[in-house]
Amino acid sequence: MKTLKIEIPEGFEIANFDSKTGEIKFKPTPIDIKERIKTLDDVYVDNGTTKAEFEKLYGFLPNHVKAYLQMGMITKSLNQDWEADWNDNSQRKYFQYFYMGGDLGSSGFRCAGCVDWSTDSDVGSRLCFKSSELAKYAGETFIDVYKEFHYKNI
Repeated sequence: MKTLKIEIPEGFEIANFDSKTGEIKFKPTPIDIKERIKTLDDVYVDNGTTKAEFEKLYGFLPNHVKAYLQMGMITKSLNQDWEADWNDNSQRKYFQYFYMGGDLGSSGFRCAGCVDWSTDSDVGSRLCFKSSELAKYAGETFIDVYKEFHYKNI
């Protein structure tokens, strides 16, 4: 029996191996989305645009409206291919809630956590996430975007 050792390129893993032809196919190693999406610039790139292009298209809008558009992009990026099914009330959907000021002995805007709602609740559709972990990550990582929307939109 003969052995051939190959190096797998960094960032890839074996997708399949054909034992008849010896052909090896690689696929990118999945990266945790929180490692890939860390800044608003990452969100722009993931959505096929740049900050400059976003500002060119939407720069005339009030800041809280631009923040809402950015929140939609953040949600899309972090959820990847997942979309909420609003007809499925057993599907969990998560969103952040925020402390808006001096409540609970703290001053300032901060992400207080996340909650989930079923689709049969009296709560309307929101920019929701597929997991509480992603909802909290978005609320903490992109706090300035959420603050711009919530403070200016009340």
